[in-house]
Order: sequence, then C-alpha cells, then structure tokens
Amino acid sequence: METTMAIKRSKEDLIFDIVNYIVLGLALIVVLYPLYFIVIASISNPDAVNNGAVWLKPVGVTWEGYRRIFQDSRIWLGYRNTIAYTVVGTLINISLTMMIAYPLSRKDFSGRGFLMMFLLITMYFNGGLIPTYLVVKKLHLVDNWWVMVILGAVSVYNVIIARTFLQNNIPDELYEAASIDGCSHFVFFIKIVLPLSKAIIAVLTLYYGIAHWNEFMRALIYLRDEKLYSLQIILRSILVQNMSQDQMMSDIDNLSEMERIGELIKYGVIIVASLPVLVLYPFLQKYFVQGVMIGSVKG
Repeated sequence: METTMAIKRSKEDLIFDIVNYIVLGLALIVVLYPLYFIVIASISNPDAVNNGAVWLKPVGVTWEGYRRIFQDSRIWLGYRNTIAYTVVGTLINISLTMMIAYPLSRKDFSGRGFLMMFLLITMYFNGGLIPTYLVVKKLHLVDNWWVMVILGAVSVYNVIIARTFLQNNIPDELYEAASIDGCSHFVFFIKIVLPLSKAIIAVLTLYYGIAHWNEFMRALIYLRDEKLYSLQIILRSILVQNMSQDQMMSDIDNLSEMERIGELIKYGVIIVASLPVLVLYPFLQKYFVQGVMIGSVKG
C-alpha cells in the first residue's frame, strides 16, 4: 500500500510565498504596463490619450494610424533591410563563433590560453569610435551594406558560451575514435561537432538575431543612403525628426488633424517595429535560460 506524505509548510514559508508573489506581480505590472499602454494608445482617439482618459482600455478605437503606417513604403524598406541584415549577419556570426570556439575547446590546442586572454582583452578595451570609423572608412565600408553584418561579427561573450558548451558536451574520446578512421579536425567539426551542437547554435542564433534586429548605432553612424536604412533608423526618423508629416500625411491640410494622426503613428510604429520579436520571444524564451546556464558552467 502506497502512502503519501504531505510536507507541512511553516507559517514563515507561507508568508514568504505571499510576499514573493506580490513583489513579482508588481514587478510584472511595472514592466508590462508601458507596452500595454502603447498598444491601446495606438488604436485610441489621440484626444483621449492626451487627456489621460486612456489607461486600462482603448477609447474611441481607430485604425487610422496603422493604415497610414503600412501605406508608407519606408516601413517595408526598413523591414526588408533589417530582415536581410539579421539573416545574413546571424549566419556569419554563428559560423565565425563556432569556428573560433571549437579549437579553443580542444585541450591539445597549443596557445589556446593566450588566444583566450587576447579575446578577453577586447571585451574591456577597444579603439574607440573615431579610430573604428577611420578603419571602416579605409575599408570602404561606410555607406556599404556589408558594414551592418561584418563589423562586430564575433561576440567574445558568445565565444565563451560556445567554448564552454563544446568542452562539456564533446568529449576528447569522440575525436580520438573518429581520428582512428582517418577523420581530420575539419571533417570532425563539420560532420560531428556541428550536428551535436544544435542546442548552442539555437542559443547563438537567438542572441545574434535579436542583436541584429535591434541594431541602431551602427546604422546611425555608418549609413547615409536611405535605401540601406534599418527599421530602427526609420523608426527614429518618424519619432524624432517628425518625417511622418511629410510622407504619411501629405493628404491632410489641417494642422490640428496632422498632429492627432501623428500621435497615432508614433505609437503604431513602436508596435510595428517590436512585433516580430514580441511574437517570437515566448517560444524562444527557454533558449535564453539555456544560454545563461551554459555560460555559467566553468569551462
């Protein structure tokens, strides 16, 4: 006969749980409410938003802002460029990161300690903005599509994560067994290491992909051609420089009406730019946690 023993919780444990839930609940509200407000404000009457009448639900629902946003070709251009930068850049990032991490994970690789220290130095010291700009200009990458995917192609932090994963999950005995059959390091890396590293590749894809999607400063500094602008730069143009009045509201002559529609557009473009990441994040959240756990294990 099976018996179950219920663990009796003390009064202190119960109080701790209650306080913990209250604190975490308040933190959740503080984090999520600004995003929720932007969503309801983007479809509410601008006058109601300005008067403070919108705070729990939309008032005077209107889709005029989104209609004008999606009629603007700059938004689609920004999406196209950002998707291209994200896809191509992430592929380059992962390829270089894994190719650096693999030899650094091999105990028989001489000089790996020196190279690891050399990489770590770059995490704390760099040449600065002006020297970097001069180098980029010398390489003819200013106002060039490739500057968005080549510059900063390797993150040392991600190299450390990948190296730690390979050290803990690809045993030396596996290569020894493969080398008996004449397998070289290159073949071993392509046919064995990469297929066994799907978990860390997923983590790196998420880290690099989100970094590329949110990239702002690089485009601001090195791009001048509007055809190369990323979505974040176009978003800045609409929010800060009020360019929406010229291209999204050319059919409106009334200044007051332009200001009202402009408020809708400003809230709407934030949602449009953030929506892909917001939709994907709940499905990929576990990879964030996995990446933190992998990086926390000493290699």
